Amino acid sequence: MDDCIFCKIARKEINSNIVYEDEDFMVIMDINPVCDGHLLCIPKKHYKTVYDLPQNLLVKSYELAYDMLEKIKKFNGIEGASFSYNYGAMQEILHVHMHIMPNFMLKPEKSIEEVYQILMDDNNEKVA
Repeated sequence: MDDCIFCKIARKEINSNIVYEDEDFMVIMDINPVCDGHLLCIPKKHYKTVYDLPQNLLVKSYELAYDMLEKIKKFNGIEGASFSYNYGAMQEILHVHMHIMPNFMLKPEKSIEEVYQILMDDNNEKVA
């Protein structure tokens, strides 16, 4: 979709802090994090809601979330996390995406750039 912000990020028309990328998904830092390590798992193809997302990609997104939590756990010792797909009235951007929020009850203490650098310095480079 031409005017969708997440489609533009997937096409790399808009810069973002990419933590992970493959042929189906991009995992990026949320620009308004509710906690340190708040990530978004975004399908590269445009799907409006979670009901439009093929089941195999839904499963893959949870596998990616698990992998991302393992990375985040190394720097902040998380004890809990929340995965969230919003749709309908809760969906701010009409491109399905999963929020990955470790310790979401704790307010951010680090900048997005600090968390991004920690995640990327962990010898877990982006996959192009």
